[in-house]
Amino acid sequence: MKKELEGFIEPGSEEEKLIKKIDFSRLPRHIAIIMDGNGRWAKERNLPRIRGHEEGIKSVKETVETCARLGIKYLTLYAFSKENWKRPKTEVNALWKLLENYLRNEDKILVENNLSLKMIGQLEGLPNSVQRELKRVIDLTKNNNGMYIILALNYGGRTEIVDAVRKLFDEAKKGFDINNLDESSFSKFLYTSEFPDPDLVIRTSGEMRISNFLLWQIAYSEIWITPVLWPDFRKRDLLEAILDYQKRERRFGGLSPSDYS
Repeated sequence: MKKELEGFIEPGSEEEKLIKKIDFSRLPRHIAIIMDGNGRWAKERNLPRIRGHEEGIKSVKETVETCARLGIKYLTLYAFSKENWKRPKTEVNALWKLLENYLRNEDKILVENNLSLKMIGQLEGLPNSVQRELKRVIDLTKNNNGMYIILALNYGGRTEIVDAVRKLFDEAKKGFDINNLDESSFSKFLYTSEFPDPDLVIRTSGEMRISNFLLWQIAYSEIWITPVLWPDFRKRDLLEAILDYQKRERRFGGLSPSDYS
């Protein structure tokens, strides 16, 4: 077992059995997660929706720690979509307060563990206090390179592509030759220009959709869907997703060697 997992994975547990099956030379470099099911989790227990979001924070912490210990380089968490503004104002305000508290409570942990916080989405649309905390922690951790935690906030995949086109037009006005545009150069105008595309996308709650998430970037990502609601998602679920990922053959639209024979 990796040194980083000692004391974190209980001997004789189901998690240990899963760890022993993982090929650490073939880990996904970038995992992206659609964290879904907080409201449903609360409703099933006759609790206010905010209780589901509070429990979801525990899943965030365990997922971040598990990924860091495994050696995952990039972890993107779909935390607040453009569509989430349609929810009741009290719930939206509570979500932002939870994020502020998370940033204040976890900043030292991020620094101590060499974790770097990043954000994708439209920062200017967030409450001012949230913007300040995000900028503070992003700046505080900017030189860390152990793992990059990317929060998708006020994010929409279609909006990202529209914003990229606007940036492209601005560059064209400055002399960029549109005839030289290809997929690689277009990607540089996306929010995610400094990150590799996700290898594995995980969606909790069993819903069979991608919810306007990283539409450009997940063209060839492997997708793993679990019925587990996000507040119940733990290291065991993450390990199962990684094992399933390692069983797949990624062809990126081509053929496997056996197909040629």
